[in-house]
Amino acid sequence: MGQKINPLGFRLGTTQSHHSFWFAPPKSFSVGLQEDEKIRNCIKNYVQKNIRISSGFEGIARIEIKKRIDLIQVIIYIGFPNLLIEGRTRGIEELQMNVQKELNSVNRRLNIAITRVEKPYGQPNILAEYIALQLKNRVSFRKAMKKAIELTEQTDTKGIQVQIAGRIDGKEIARIEWIREGRVPLQTIRAKIDYCSYTVRTIYGVLGIKIWIFVDEE
Repeated sequence: MGQKINPLGFRLGTTQSHHSFWFAPPKSFSVGLQEDEKIRNCIKNYVQKNIRISSGFEGIARIEIKKRIDLIQVIIYIGFPNLLIEGRTRGIEELQMNVQKELNSVNRRLNIAITRVEKPYGQPNILAEYIALQLKNRVSFRKAMKKAIELTEQTDTKGIQVQIAGRIDGKEIARIEWIREGRVPLQTIRAKIDYCSYTVRTIYGVLGIKIWIFVDEE
C-alpha cells in the first residue's frame, strides 16, 4: 500500500524550509526542541485565552522560530490580525512576558513579531480550525468540508484535499472520509504543498482533520 509521508519533511531542502531555524550540538538538541514546543504552546494558549469572540477562532497560520546565541526571534503568521492587534503594543508585550516566563532564560532576548497572512483561507491550519469549529457545532461533516473547499477556491490555490477520520457524526464505527478538489500531487517534489493535521475533541470522541493544499509548482 502507498505509505504517506509528511509533505513538508519530504520537501525539506528542495522547495520548502523548516519552521524552526537553529543549530545545536547533539547533546543539547532535545532541550532546544522542547523549548520550541514550549514557545509554540505558550503562544497558542495565550491567543486562545484572549480571544473571547463568538467565532472562537485562533487564526494562527504558523509560528516560525529563529534562534541565535543571544536572541530568540519568533514570527507569528496570523490570518486575522485584529485578534492580537486590538491592544496592539500591550498584547505583544504581555505575550512576550508570558513566553519569557515559560522559558526562564536570562541571557537571551526574545523578539516576537506578527506578520499578517494575505489570504488566510489558503492556510491549512486556519481551514482546519474552521472545520473543527463547524464539527463542534454539530454541522454535518460533508457540509463543513465543502464549505472549507469553497473558501480555499477563492484564494487561487491549485488543489486541496481534506480528510476527516474518527467517529464522524457520532457513529459507532470510526471511518475516514475525504474529498479532493483540483490536483494534489504529493509525489512531485517540485510542488509546494502545505499540510496540517489537527485534532478536534467532539462530544463523542476525537476526530482527526488532515488538509493538503497544493499552492504552486516551481
